[in-house]
Amino acid sequence: MKINITAKNITLDAPLRVFTEQKIGSLERFIQKGPVSASVEIGKPSLRHRSGPVFYAEVNLKVGGALLRGEATHKDLRTAIDEARDELHLQIKKLKEKKKDLSRKPSK
Repeated sequence: MKINITAKNITLDAPLRVFTEQKIGSLERFIQKGPVSASVEIGKPSLRHRSGPVFYAEVNLKVGGALLRGEATHKDLRTAIDEARDELHLQIKKLKEKKKDLSRKPSK
């Protein structure tokens, strides 16, 4: 899986890059076939934002011809990344069920 990570209004240090690659890379085991690439954007909405869900994580996952998107905001950046990964995991499950249901349809 190819993972492209960009940071907005924060510095992307090595431990944060490794954490993000591990969490988003773990989704690859749920995908059966096809080329997979992920575009991850993490950061703060603005430099002056101080209260509420300060950090956000957006992940665009291209699986074959499908585009799956997960978003999350939280006070902690690592938790936001986890929530975005969990949202993508649910979307991958739905995509797999949809493909399985389409294959069960009788042909005319």
